[in-house]
Amino acid sequence: MCQSVFFVYICNMKNVFFTCRMKMADVIAANHNLILVMPRLGIPLGFGEQSVQEVCDRYKMPVDFVLLVFNVYTFDDYNPDGDGLNQTSLEHLVPYLMTSHKYYVNERLPHIEKHLTRVAQHAGERYGTILKNFFSNYEKEVLEHFASEERDVFPYLHQLLKGERDAHMVSNHFVDHHTDLVDKLTDLTQIVYKYLPGETMTEELNELVFGIMQLSSDLQKHAKLEEKVLMPYIAQLERSLQ
Repeated sequence: MCQSVFFVYICNMKNVFFTCRMKMADVIAANHNLILVMPRLGIPLGFGEQSVQEVCDRYKMPVDFVLLVFNVYTFDDYNPDGDGLNQTSLEHLVPYLMTSHKYYVNERLPHIEKHLTRVAQHAGERYGTILKNFFSNYEKEVLEHFASEERDVFPYLHQLLKGERDAHMVSNHFVDHHTDLVDKLTDLTQIVYKYLPGETMTEELNELVFGIMQLSSDLQKHAKLEEKVLMPYIAQLERSLQ
């Protein structure tokens, strides 16, 4: 069922609606970054004049969950409330988060590494080594963070859904790490801006910087989805089992 009222956003004194009745093409036009999100929802391009509802029905995705993701990734001030989450189908939440992890590991990080390696080769031994070491350590930290979520947090949610609760589980133990992961990408761009020699390859630098910025933006939305949807969902299930 489409909950239109739940997806109202006030911006510049105008109402902007992401609802099931909107054309999917209009939603993507409002935020072109959603093109990178849709494959993780199992929705390919090529939806013509179909509405969001029609596209979701076609690919057997709950429209309320898809709209939730679209809103989180589009509006900085959008915060799902308890009533909204109660009305949203969240069975696809963990699969979506898992798919996002694979996207970062298999696509975004290798893209950055490719261009960073080329830049490092032309930046001289000192700056090249700094770049490569910084990124290598960052990549390890990201992989460890994802592994922790997949090992501890996601299975705990499944455990709660089965009516079992672990009294020793600290469900928000990973949240503080999100800010650190994003901040370190900012540090990486600062190294590029401030310290690389001016004769370093401009095109490769642009690819590197835009790749970092894209990953940073996506990770922030990913973290928000976990902090504003996943964690309240877990807390709600925990309360129900007290």
